[in-house]
Order: sequence, then structure tokens, then C-alpha cells
Amino acid sequence: MSVRQRRTLPRVLGALLLLAAAGISCVGAAPTAHSAAEPALRPLGRVVPAPASVAPGGQPYTINAATRIRVDKASRESRAVADYLAGILRPSTGHALPVVDENAAAGGIRLRLTRDAALGDEGYRLQSTRSGITLTAHRPTGLFRGVQTLRQQLPAAVEKRTVQPGPWQVAGGTITDTPRYAYRGAMLDVSRHFFTVEQVKRYIDQLALYKINKLHLHLSDDQGWRIAIDSWPRLATYGGSTQVGGGPGGYYTKDDYKEIVRYAASRHQEVVPEIDLPGHTNAALASYAELNCNGVAPPLYTGTNVGFSSLCVPKEVTYDFVDDVIRELAALTPGKYLHIGGDEAHSTPHADYVAFMDKVQPVVAKYGKTVIGWHQLTGATPAEGALAQYWGLDRTSAAEKEQVAAAARNGTGLILSPADRVYLDMKYTKDTKLGLAWAGYVEVQRSYDWNPAAYLPGAPESAVKGVEAPLWTETISTDAHVDQMAFPRLPGVAELGWSPAATHDWEQYKARLAEQGPRFEALGIDYYRSPQVPWPAAE
Repeated sequence: MSVRQRRTLPRVLGALLLLAAAGISCVGAAPTAHSAAEPALRPLGRVVPAPASVAPGGQPYTINAATRIRVDKASRESRAVADYLAGILRPSTGHALPVVDENAAAGGIRLRLTRDAALGDEGYRLQSTRSGITLTAHRPTGLFRGVQTLRQQLPAAVEKRTVQPGPWQVAGGTITDTPRYAYRGAMLDVSRHFFTVEQVKRYIDQLALYKINKLHLHLSDDQGWRIAIDSWPRLATYGGSTQVGGGPGGYYTKDDYKEIVRYAASRHQEVVPEIDLPGHTNAALASYAELNCNGVAPPLYTGTNVGFSSLCVPKEVTYDFVDDVIRELAALTPGKYLHIGGDEAHSTPHADYVAFMDKVQPVVAKYGKTVIGWHQLTGATPAEGALAQYWGLDRTSAAEKEQVAAAARNGTGLILSPADRVYLDMKYTKDTKLGLAWAGYVEVQRSYDWNPAAYLPGAPESAVKGVEAPLWTETISTDAHVDQMAFPRLPGVAELGWSPAATHDWEQYKARLAEQGPRFEALGIDYYRSPQVPWPAAE
């Protein structure tokens, strides 16, 4: 789914006030050890996504050479979170920060599990006092989410891999935080251009900072098949041998894919694999002639058109193929979901499309997974419990919107990915070198400034399960390209998914986002400097 659908004084004063709110000096202040644009002590809760509840107060805690990270060693998952935190803090602070049993010492940074179910699976409580910091959660995932808040409370230089001068202070008070939506996703298209395991891991780490919990991998398309399937080996070896523009392509062995799944789990993210069906299948059709209605394999495709390919719905071998692929992929995927695509099947007659989905959705259930499909799935009959991923635009027809809303009223859950809001491959402006513009230009404010609960007319608020930011890669082939297009829009989508609706305010958000600039730089993220955001001046 990508190419086809495609005043003066008051303003100055407002800008000055905004800079002041962001902690940015407007006069010639003496530089500090940290960026001149960020406070050494960040106000509590001034992070992205915005926390649900912030109660500032009391003296800050300072991480120093005596600090210990305390954890219940009986919980292997909690210990892993503590080790992750130590791995972030040690290089920049220069402190040893040993991970010890929670009863071995007082003070320091304590990671604690509680029976308080009110925090849910991902919620946490962060308490900072002069004597120490306590992160409390009901589940280890909640501790991990809290760690992301803790690292953002510290100066951006904490992200660097060499010793920095400090000080390393966390403002006093209490944050209590739980997510608005259970599904907060980002999609990476590895089919149009292939991305290696290490590149995917890099993106996983970036997503973790903003509390994203689903990594949707678009594993097949016309231009490339990217996952090894033992029962159909040419899918990867031949169907994965090219990409847009004719490059070498590539594919993941089963061990590669398992490593991605393992690494995502270590960052408390669930991998959602997608095999796009029945369209977007030229790589499969080119690999096996028998999947074509005429028995003739088409050539591999390296362009960017869509809608021209389709599996042969009447052939029984089609369903042998689908069963094998879903069976093998489900066995590799511990998560709940398996995405079957379903978009832009322009070469599949509607009756065939409906018949195909009626046969394929039960296969997903047979192998223990829940169906996700692009919102065209609602033109058939979504399986019980299925999620439809809506990628329409503001200008999408009322009839198409109502089709999706009607399915939602009948029990189909919704993941919202409106292309003219959160498609990260859309150009910011006409001058953006990368990306596409069929959905329009999507600047940072437009990407952030909408309400998922009220977005789709006629859809019950309860049907909205979350949001996802897809990154299609027709024009994107490097880490630098990913950085430019995902940042700074991705943090805003993450905030839409995590933060309460009551916290949503563009003026306040853009000040908090501006403070992420030095953090992006410390992490080596070459982000787009949107003029809509009051970024700190370069040192």
C-alpha cells in the first residue's frame, strides 16, 4: 500500500514564550556542561510520550559513583531490565552502577514489581527523591517503559557512548503512567528495499525510547520476498533476489528472523509479520509458475507500481501455498498476530477476493494467530477478533469510511494508520528529497494533531485498539533515510498511542519535542529539522 492512492509581534512574543517554556535561553547565558539549549535538571514529566499523571516535588536525585541499581534477582525479566538500564547509563556517566539485589543496599535506583494490577501490563510509577529513585510496575514490561521515562528525564548526553561531564539529576516527584492504547505500532517495509537484521535492530532500539510495543514487518511484496519458507524455498532465494531499482535484495533465514523476534522481545516489542495477500504477490508468482492462473511465471519486478499482481484464487495449489507459508511463519512468531495484507488487490475480482479471505482467515486461526488485515478486509467478512488497519485519508470516500465503521460496530477492532497523518514515507513538504506525496505533504503538526478516538466517523471509540506508523521504502534504503523520514514524526504518533487525550496539545508538545533534538543527535539520528518546531540552536 504505497504508491497509487495516492503577522508579526504576537508571533514573535509567542515564539519567545515557547522557547522559554522549552528551557531555551533567549539571551547570552553562559554555557553549561550540557547543551546550552536544555536544562541540567529537566522538569518532571517533560518527556515524550507525555505521562498520564505528574506530581513534581522534593529534591532531585543525582546519579553518582555510589549509585546501585537494585532489583529482585529472583525475577530474571526484571534483572534484564536493570542490565539494560545499566548499559545505557554506564558509558556516559562513567559510573560502575552495579546491579545488585534490592535488599543488598539502600537508595540508588530500585526496580520493583508490585501486585498492584491497576498499573496493568505496561504501566509504571516513578518516584524520585534526594535519596533515590524507585520504579514500580506490575509487570517487567512496565519497568521497561518506566526506564524510557527515566532516561528522558536525564540530560540528552546520557545517550552518548563516551564519558560525559554530568551532573546526572532526576527532578523530584512522582510520575504514574499507563498507556491509552494497547496497540502502539511501527511498520518497516523490508520488501521494497531490504534491511539487514542489524538495521532492524537499530530501528527497534529507536522505537523502544518512545514506548512503541509492536514492530510490524512487511515481509513480502511485488519487489521482494524476505523470509525463508522451507516448503517453498525459491520464494526467498529467487523472489528475494532483487528490490526497487534492481539492487541485490536479500532475505531473512529462519535464524535471522528468530534473532529479530528475540531482540524485539528484549525491548518488550512484539513482532507482527505480514505476508501481503492476494495482491502484492509478484515476487511469489515469479518464483513459482504454478501459482499463476496461466501457469507462466512473470519476471521479477523492480518498479513501484501497485495493483497488477494476484494469486490465482480458483487454484487449489494457492491454498497449499498459503497454508505452508502461514504455518511456518506462525511457528517462528511467538506474538499474537499475523498480518495477511489484503490491500490494493486491484487485479483480483471482488468475488474472488471475498472467497479468498473466507478461506485464508481460518488458516491463520488454525495456527493459533489472530488476523490483521489492511482495511480493505472489511469489504469481505473479517474473522471474529480480527483487526482492520485503516490507512485511508481525510479525502477517502464516505462510503469507504462507513464500510470500515460498520465492521467496527460489528466487532472488528481498528488500528489507525491514516496515510495523510502517519505514513512516515510521505514527504514533509514539496522540498523533501525522499518519500512520496500521493497522500499529500505531512508536516510534524499534521502528523500529531488528530484524535484517534474520534477520527473515523461512525466507529465506536471502543473499537479503536491503537495506532501504527508505517514506513514504506520505495525511496528509502539506508539508516539515514529512515532517520530523516521517521524523526521527528514517530515520537508524535507514539504519544497519540500512549498519552491520555487530555494531554494532547500541539503548543506544549512541540516544546517537548524540541527538547528531543539534542537526544536525537546524541543517538546519531539525523532528523528532519521541521520549521514548525523550536529546535535548540546548534552549539
